[in-house]
Amino acid sequence: MTTAQQKEQTASNQNRDDAEIRKFEALASRWWDPNSEFKPLHEINPLRMGFINRKVNPAGQRCIDIGCGGGILSEALAHQGADVTAIDLAEASLAVARLHQLESGLDIRYENIAAEAMADREAGQYDIVTCLEMLEHVPDPAAIVSACAKLVRPGGHIFLSTINRNPKAWLFAIVGAEYVLNLLPRGTHDYAHFIKPSELAFWCRQAGLQQGELTGMTYNPLTKKYRLENDVSVNYLVHYTKPDEEKAV
Repeated sequence: MTTAQQKEQTASNQNRDDAEIRKFEALASRWWDPNSEFKPLHEINPLRMGFINRKVNPAGQRCIDIGCGGGILSEALAHQGADVTAIDLAEASLAVARLHQLESGLDIRYENIAAEAMADREAGQYDIVTCLEMLEHVPDPAAIVSACAKLVRPGGHIFLSTINRNPKAWLFAIVGAEYVLNLLPRGTHDYAHFIKPSELAFWCRQAGLQQGELTGMTYNPLTKKYRLENDVSVNYLVHYTKPDEEKAV
């Protein structure tokens, strides 16, 4: 094993939760079933892409999707003309993504590698970095944020999303979504891993990023519709940029 491979393996082992990976690998075959456990991801993906499109046109941009799973967001970015690299630590999910890629015909580079290792290898190589619905599933989310900042070029864009940590988020994201409405399998989320916007903002400032728009994502159980609005008490998305060094001078 080369020194570079040893570094990649170390980074992967340091910031991975094997129980979380097994959880998603067990469901991997159903990633592209819009009526499966991944139905919420299919339904919110147009909202996520709409948020991204308001900030930057992905066409012709080099993008990396961190924690890509079965490739739902990755394919949406590629459909808009982005040059997409997508990474995940769950090999079964990547296998499904590659299989669906044969059907879609999209040119996406999928790789089983940790974000930190990728940042060491391809620092500053991406115009757009996305890490959506993933930070709450790793032991050290701050390290992922740091990797995102390292991967993006000066002047580039970073999009993050996760779940707030407060009593309402516990009630809606766990009790409501997993036990009452059955939108997600029970045990999908661990409340202790939820992240307050202030915590995420602190990690991003430490990484030298500038915050842009912060918006919430809500679900109406009566209409069964998701929407973006100002309420960030449960799910939220945020846009960051990396300062352009030349402009700063």
